[in-house]
Amino acid sequence: MNGQDRSPPFNAVILAGSRKGEIDPLAQSEGVAHKALIELEGLPLLARVHAALKAAGADRIMIMADEPGVVKVARSLGAVVMAPQAGPSASVAASFAELGAPLLVTTSDHALLRPRWVRTFIDSVPAGAEVAILMAPRAAVESALPGSKRTWLRFADGDWSGCNLFYLAQDNAARAIASWEQVEADRKRPWRIALRIGLGTIWRYWRGHLTLAEAISRLGQTLGVRAAVVPAIDGLAAVDADKPQDMEDIRALVSERRAGAGL
Repeated sequence: MNGQDRSPPFNAVILAGSRKGEIDPLAQSEGVAHKALIELEGLPLLARVHAALKAAGADRIMIMADEPGVVKVARSLGAVVMAPQAGPSASVAASFAELGAPLLVTTSDHALLRPRWVRTFIDSVPAGAEVAILMAPRAAVESALPGSKRTWLRFADGDWSGCNLFYLAQDNAARAIASWEQVEADRKRPWRIALRIGLGTIWRYWRGHLTLAEAISRLGQTLGVRAAVVPAIDGLAAVDADKPQDMEDIRALVSERRAGAGL
């Protein structure tokens, strides 16, 4: 990092675990044991994510992995490797207990992750926030990658998509981790998320008066933390490798960018 960087030092964790007994359709279609091993321009996705975090200035990087091939790649990258816990939230809790705050959380299928997104996200977290989440507005995503199929959360200030980037800024963030898994499970049913933060809030949601920032703030209050949302500077931050079409789009985009300005 140079003297112009404003962001504080941070550690990072990459979630690269696997659900026991389940075969990921994308990994299967690519002929690999795990999405993290899918190659993009000669590098496994896991290596690309790790490189982006290192370039963004991450001090220590932990990779939660159990599939042998993924563990091998993780060790070759010099990362701290830990076995995943029972679910994503438990894995984050374990990494947070080991690495402490501030901690950036992302996933191994974030194929297009760029250092600038990470630094700008951290720089933009409001002072005093203990937990922050990066979200991209629909217009930005569709402008960056027309036709991309994403899951949208609809609020008064438009439709938003998650970017698989979370920032645990302070120690108190541990109070929110246990609830993240259920919130993520309800990502396609935002009214359930609103329900957790009170009938008045869900009423505002149904009337179309609840903004995303208000929803995240009020959800944080119920969890006992100060939570904030940060808008992504690039709609591509919401594009991860979730299904075969995603990889087709990602490969085409990377190839186009490299042929032009370079990705």
